[in-house]
Amino acid sequence: MIELTVKDMTCGHCASTITRAVKDVDAQGKCEIDLDSRRVRIESSRPAGEFLAAIAEAGYTPVEAR
Repeated sequence: MIELTVKDMTCGHCASTITRAVKDVDAQGKCEIDLDSRRVRIESSRPAGEFLAAIAEAGYTPVEAR
């Protein structure tokens, strides 16, 4: 499980864009978005760095949650 915080994710459009970025990295991966906490949870065997890069390329600022 990869958990990211994306502070600049503020609306449904943001969530859709981030979900698309995640699916571009791993079409079989599971992505859960919580807009209130600005958290993205990803179930995938791919490395977190690939998702961080894809979300950043989509225009957002992801940080691994701790």
